[in-house]
Amino acid sequence: MIHDLCIIMLTAGIVSLLFKLLHQPVVLGYIVAGLIAGPYMCGQSWINDSQSLETWGEIGVLFLLFAMGLEFSFKKLLQMGSTVLIAAGTIIIGMMSVGFLTGRLLGWNEINSLFLGGMLCMSSTTIVFKAIEDLNLSSHKFAKVVFGILVVEDLFAVVLMVLLSSIAVEKKFQGGEMLFEIGKLIAYLIFWFVVGIAIIPTFLKKFRKHLNDETLTIFAIGMCLGMVLLAVSAGFSSALGAFVMGSVLAETIEAERIEHLVQPIKNVFGAIFFVSVGMMINPSLILTYWLPILVITLLVIAGQITFGSLGTLLSGQSLRVSLQSGFSLVQIGEFAFIIAQFGQNAGVTDRKLYPIVVAVSVITTFLTPYIMRLAEPTEQFLNSHLSEGTRLLLENYAQRRASVKAKSIWNQYLRKVATTVIVSSIVCIFIYILYFQYVTPFILPRYTIFKGILTTQFSHTVTKLIALALLMAITSPFLYNIVARHRMDNAVYELWNKGRGEKASIAGLFICRIIIGIAFISYALYRLFTITTGMVVGISIIFLLIITFSRRVRRQSRRLENGFNSNLTARETSAEDKRPMGKHFVTRLLPYDLHISDFTVPSDSTFSGKTLRELNLRQKSGVSVVRIIRAGIHTNIPGGSKHIYPGDRIVVAGTDEQIDKFKKMLDSNRHIEENPNTDRTHVTLESMVIESNSTLIGQTIQESGIREKAECLVMGIERNHEYIMNPEPTLTFEENDIILVAGETAKLTEFLNNINR
Repeated sequence: MIHDLCIIMLTAGIVSLLFKLLHQPVVLGYIVAGLIAGPYMCGQSWINDSQSLETWGEIGVLFLLFAMGLEFSFKKLLQMGSTVLIAAGTIIIGMMSVGFLTGRLLGWNEINSLFLGGMLCMSSTTIVFKAIEDLNLSSHKFAKVVFGILVVEDLFAVVLMVLLSSIAVEKKFQGGEMLFEIGKLIAYLIFWFVVGIAIIPTFLKKFRKHLNDETLTIFAIGMCLGMVLLAVSAGFSSALGAFVMGSVLAETIEAERIEHLVQPIKNVFGAIFFVSVGMMINPSLILTYWLPILVITLLVIAGQITFGSLGTLLSGQSLRVSLQSGFSLVQIGEFAFIIAQFGQNAGVTDRKLYPIVVAVSVITTFLTPYIMRLAEPTEQFLNSHLSEGTRLLLENYAQRRASVKAKSIWNQYLRKVATTVIVSSIVCIFIYILYFQYVTPFILPRYTIFKGILTTQFSHTVTKLIALALLMAITSPFLYNIVARHRMDNAVYELWNKGRGEKASIAGLFICRIIIGIAFISYALYRLFTITTGMVVGISIIFLLIITFSRRVRRQSRRLENGFNSNLTARETSAEDKRPMGKHFVTRLLPYDLHISDFTVPSDSTFSGKTLRELNLRQKSGVSVVRIIRAGIHTNIPGGSKHIYPGDRIVVAGTDEQIDKFKKMLDSNRHIEENPNTDRTHVTLESMVIESNSTLIGQTIQESGIREKAECLVMGIERNHEYIMNPEPTLTFEENDIILVAGETAKLTEFLNNINR
């Protein structure tokens, strides 16, 4: 095992270093390292135990998805609105369709074609991030759109893995089974997200002072592996569990710290995973299947550009942003490797699919930066050939999509109630499943404790009543949310007074909520007691009335909701002061070709000490300075007399071109060191002996002027073999004193020569 790990790490390290020098993604280096160490390149594998390599690769997948979950946020996904959902949805549907049809045209069966479509619809988050940073495009508007699309694609990839695993087990595609798995997955995600946000941030907040880096790392990994076990026991993949726990921790205030601590572990095991990917590639198969590789590569590039640009355009973005987004997504992501490896290990895909997909990924990853540079020329070409009417149509469509539309009171209220009922129902369902699977088998056999006090039959009844009471106590806040939450909102009174139609809608909605609540209580009664349906319904209604009008249950429900909301917004609240501008201001800029960027003034910038009027940034670059942040103090809309100093954060608004121009101004206006190779002086500790002819004898430290003349500090004096450290300024120098001083050697030497003349 040590031999294999040594080979993997050394090979990956050397090859990835070479790829760094060539300015290529490190992921490609890992794959090439696996190709070299694998059994096909050199005639035999350098690895002795392929089974242990596979195990490490699986661990690598867990940490990759855990780290991806830490960068993900369900709350941010909901806040992104329709822009990224429309764009990502267009890409996913379009590329999956193209991939499936291509597989069928190549003569592949339905399963292989379906897996191919799933692998082609997801771009690489890592590669896109790196390409945008290398091209200095992070401050551009399209970058934020692309990052949002990648977030949605990552979530879909996790869902797709679950669905494909179901297909792998059944060996066929079943629509009804697929819908059931999707519903089961959504319920699982909602339940653990709600439970995780309700518990984990509170725990981390309470024990924050005791969580050093070591403890927090162990705790985070432990929670990740614990959720992996829960996901596997629920019939999902281990990768889903890692992703879910990462996404839960992403909502805590410790998210950045955990991400930083887990990063080295993810890098190590991620490298092992990608090396294992490379080891499974047979170069001869790549040569054999060169035609499918070429066809799929061209389809990925053309398809991602087409569907990415079209989807972003349909979401309301400009033609420029849409093309830049589409041209950035022209590669296959890391999830393709995971899905391909899963399909091959499960035996549902042909061996040829894996090397074909990896080869396409390598080619498209290599071409990504070059293709991204073609976005601007393409936009210029289209603008020069599009008619004036078409350009106006696109601009008007973007403005209409970005405009704020008022929502009716009924729609707002219905959405709020539906969210509460659905989430609370899912929580109740999972509580019921866990309760009847683990708790009641423990409680019901305990009827023997009443032996000698009650009859056997009555003892059974008492234990069942205890089990029912405990279940009702646990679920009562959620049942209250289902039946009575928001029933006293102002919107209800406003709708009720509008007319008969609204009254009927409110009454119908309330009846539906009551039926759901009765169904939950009735199910519990059926599971525990053998009674008639009428009695079940009657008892359920009584329980429901008690829960609805109980002040204690209502307070508990509000306390749980307030705690959940506090945990959910804790990270955002703590980060609000760090934002260059508020979200509302940034959102209002979306309909226009403007966005916000912030820059820190370097210490050697020539901007330092000048006023905004002197810099004249508006005329020279076109940007508007909307805020200056200095030592945590925000100056909004600063005037022309405001000075700029090193370390200031300047928040500007402008187009991509204007912000790029400002960035170049900031980078170019820096002091250049005239003699960068000259030696710099350093502070040293020197000792000086006061000789008999020294002028310092009889003078105090203050009177000698040693600090002013030699620019040095007296640290101590050795007198009669004793040390006087940090002496007072009133101490008098004596003959043969040895003075310990801190300062520059040249100035000390000059001072010493002067006093001993």
